Amino acid sequence: MLLVLDFGNTQIKAAVFEKYTLLEMLRFDLAQASQSLEFLFQRFPKINAVCTASVTIEHETVLQGLPHTLKKWTIQRQHKFPFVNAYRTPQTLGLDRMVLAAGAVLAYPNQNRLVIDAGTCITYDFITNQDVYKGGAISPGIHMRYKALHEYTAQLPLLTIIDEFPLTGDSTENSIHSGVLQGILFEIEGVIAQYAQENHNFSIILTGGDANFLAAHLKNSIFANPNFLLESLVYVYQYQHND
Repeated sequence: MLLVLDFGNTQIKAAVFEKYTLLEMLRFDLAQASQSLEFLFQRFPKINAVCTASVTIEHETVLQGLPHTLKKWTIQRQHKFPFVNAYRTPQTLGLDRMVLAAGAVLAYPNQNRLVIDAGTCITYDFITNQDVYKGGAISPGIHMRYKALHEYTAQLPLLTIIDEFPLTGDSTENSIHSGVLQGILFEIEGVIAQYAQENHNFSIILTGGDANFLAAHLKNSIFANPNFLLESLVYVYQYQHND
């Protein structure tokens, strides 16, 4: 069994996989790490390896606290990935985007792929059916847009996501909701339409913390997989150890 750890900005995600099947997933902050991981090891005593991507010094203490019998693997950008990287500045490409791109290549072979990761930022990553990583785009995520409207103006309130929001806002609050949420939906729909027009045999992978919310409101029928980064860590681990 493989334990994968995703160290986010505010939380840690830990997931246990049997081959490619997700058995258990927990979210917790750094202070809860020891207790939460101990629970997973007690529940799944057959865990024999742990995989994560590059981590901070704080997160390194979490890894050091794991059992010494575990095989530990930290994915790094200099490792082998299953795609040709055509990004003009590969040294600035985020490791999370590389892992997602690798997961898309391994999980969806022989097709064009667009990975949309809707988290703190919304990232778009395009990989061709020839397994060439082309790049993509980065834009502010939902919460960042709400926060920016509040912090960079004198009077606009700080709002959060709502399920129902108008196209035409009939109040300041509804106007903010429309601008943020409709704006993001129009953005994603437009990006998808442009890629679909230029590429055939085209798969879309929507992931990240806001994936389910966005999938419920997008006109395109897109399957949301919020755990695709965790799954991609498994794919990359298996690729780098079996290749």
